[in-house]
Amino acid sequence: MTEEKILAALSNVQEPDLGKDLVTLNMIKDIVIDGNNVSFTIVLTTPACPMKDMMQTACTNAIKILVNKEAVVKVNFTSNTTTKRTDNKTILPGVKNIIAVVSGKGGVGKSTVAANLALALSQGGAKVGLLDADIYGPSVPIMFGVRGERPMMIDVGKEKPMIAPIERYGLKLISIGFLVDEKNAVVWRGPMASSAIKQFVNDVYWDELDYLVVDMPPGTGDIHLTLMQTVPVTGAVIVTTPQDVALADAKKGIAMFGQAQLNIPIIGLVENMSYFTPAELPDNKYYIFGKDGGKRLADEYDIPFLGQIPLVQSIREGGDTGVPVMMGDDMITRKAFQGFAAYVVRSIAMRNANISAEKIAETV
Repeated sequence: MTEEKILAALSNVQEPDLGKDLVTLNMIKDIVIDGNNVSFTIVLTTPACPMKDMMQTACTNAIKILVNKEAVVKVNFTSNTTTKRTDNKTILPGVKNIIAVVSGKGGVGKSTVAANLALALSQGGAKVGLLDADIYGPSVPIMFGVRGERPMMIDVGKEKPMIAPIERYGLKLISIGFLVDEKNAVVWRGPMASSAIKQFVNDVYWDELDYLVVDMPPGTGDIHLTLMQTVPVTGAVIVTTPQDVALADAKKGIAMFGQAQLNIPIIGLVENMSYFTPAELPDNKYYIFGKDGGKRLADEYDIPFLGQIPLVQSIREGGDTGVPVMMGDDMITRKAFQGFAAYVVRSIAMRNANISAEKIAETV
């Protein structure tokens, strides 16, 4: 066996999403050959890559069939998360990808989806932060069991100290709920709320992140414009439920990102509360809010459909007790969120590899 023969064999293995072979994509590193033993490293486009096992099997088969049937193949993995940022990186300089989770209306489980998406990405090996941009209805402190905690100021060698995010379950978290007593209502006009969002972006020490998930407020308003025009957002995830009234508002959210002053790509749409499954009847599905409404909407607008999240008691309990469902034992729901997160990272990797950079929206 030689390195040339190994590379020739691996040139027959395609990266499932990018549509090119691993050698052309320069994803093969550190080939070591010792008799019948061969090892090498695949450099993934994200540590949360859901295709690891598929690529490992394909590489092993290619070497055994094309080079040496007696070969003992060891495939290692590392990652270099891709990014499409082309700005000067004065804003969030260490963050590679920013994912905005949005909904046209409240009550569709957007914060639950954002929280568990962030956890699923983190459990896949990525460095992840969660920014709660819902100034008037922050939910991160309750959902992560960190009510009453206050962030510290730290010196990171800048002109002034920065805010250190609260850390929980491997995530970096920031929310207005950490700065305001939860018994007090945040009665602010639009400019004050927008100013708080800018502070969360500019004055929080996020450090190096593969993904920053932003839990946006419902609707389409000042905070959306401020964030989208300030931050180089990679793309948006639309959250809806199957019912017609939610779908009608989701259409407004989709339309918002197509406007010239934003021009933010849509990663895809996820349908939350798709069906109810009782714990005692795990194989039964009851379509309380209608069936496949989100899938039809995704087809109508020709955007990726990222999956369906069931309506189960453990999701509600996890949010209320501060232990999100991704940290629990409900494997059915965890698999739903893991599948959803896999679609998100694949969509982002494909966009970063194949689609021309989106211009950061100019201030209106």
